[in-house]
Amino acid sequence: MTEDVLISTDGRIGRIALNRPRAIHALNLAMCKAMIDALVAWRTDEAIEAVIIEHSEGRGFCAGGDIRMLAESGAKDGTEARAFFHTEYRLNHLLFTYAKPVVAFMDGITMGGGVGISQPAKYRVATEHTRFAMPETGIGLFPDVGGGWYLPRLEGRVGQYLALTGARLDGAECLALGLATHYLPSEKLAEAKARIAAHPDRIGGILGELSATAPHAAVMDHLDKINRLFASDRYEDILAALEADGSEWAEKERDTLGTKSPQTCKVALRQLKEGAAMPDFAAEMAQEYAIGARVVAMHDFLEGVRALIVDKDNSPKWDPATPETVTEDWIDAIFAPLPENEKWTPLI
Repeated sequence: MTEDVLISTDGRIGRIALNRPRAIHALNLAMCKAMIDALVAWRTDEAIEAVIIEHSEGRGFCAGGDIRMLAESGAKDGTEARAFFHTEYRLNHLLFTYAKPVVAFMDGITMGGGVGISQPAKYRVATEHTRFAMPETGIGLFPDVGGGWYLPRLEGRVGQYLALTGARLDGAECLALGLATHYLPSEKLAEAKARIAAHPDRIGGILGELSATAPHAAVMDHLDKINRLFASDRYEDILAALEADGSEWAEKERDTLGTKSPQTCKVALRQLKEGAAMPDFAAEMAQEYAIGARVVAMHDFLEGVRALIVDKDNSPKWDPATPETVTEDWIDAIFAPLPENEKWTPLI
């Protein structure tokens, strides 16, 4: 057992509390294993009727995974990185297929890996503290942990917009887009958890009773622009549409994309296009594992982590440097299936 995640039972529920406050509760391999072990045990425990996923102290629900470790592994042979992805994706899939209701309290920063453990939950609670994003294009990774499944199933082209720009959504925006099922004031969370522990058969009703009217969701004001300007699955077309539009909003988004990894943006668009047609979540995770196993050792991810957390200069030098130089063959190689003996497999 690791102290980085606190596993307990409370009445008729199991509780998983992420406990790495100084790392904004970013996931590591031991945390993923501990969560899997608890979920597997509770799956057949008749005394446990539901599961809560939350965080301990601090301003984050879960800010992602341990990207420094991933980069250090990728710079060597990638073995540790692949082991992490394999286990994390098994956790994501286990939650996605879990027979008992799961409640994720996204009370804070919910990014990357935090999206992966909250989106499979039947109940996803946002608050005024929620900051939701898939920021992987800024570090040369890709929107994984099921991003290729969840994002293309959002309204219009919002998923593609989020994947490319890494835009941050607040709790009201998460509710409006269906990324959250409920919006609660943070001061109501303790009451919600206590009542759910006592009455796990009434989760929906309890959350409904304690919900507040969410503030205006600003992202909805831009849906028409998002759907029109991010309509293409070809990255160059999106950039051209933003440039041609001329509005202040479009210029800002074009400037944002100018800071992102062209390789990752093209990977994301293809990932979402193919993810929309995946037969099931396991097939999506198998493809994402193949992508992750490769990009973790590629220049853009190593450079993205260097710029963000090693040297902290926030000036990554992407290579290939422009969208035009990221060829179809380049992307095809990233998406190629792994050999049979290296493929990702679900736990169940």
